[in-house]
Amino acid sequence: MNIFVFLLGGLLIGYALRRIGRGVKVDKPISVALLLMIFFLGVKTGTVKVSALWLLVSSLVFAILTILGSLALALGVRT
Repeated sequence: MNIFVFLLGGLLIGYALRRIGRGVKVDKPISVALLLMIFFLGVKTGTVKVSALWLLVSSLVFAILTILGSLALALGVRT
């Protein structure tokens, strides 16, 4: 819910700036914000302890089931 306040505020400020004819370039600030978010997401993810073997096995099982499901759907649609 809190994020909607900032989204609505940014929308209103952008609309007001556009109405008075003052263009604002947001390309670089958005790029910087996204890079910072990705960086901090990586830092946070790096602190999580995960069993590598369990992750490998579950990823392989998921990949195999996804491939088999896609093949079954393709064969079902084809006939």
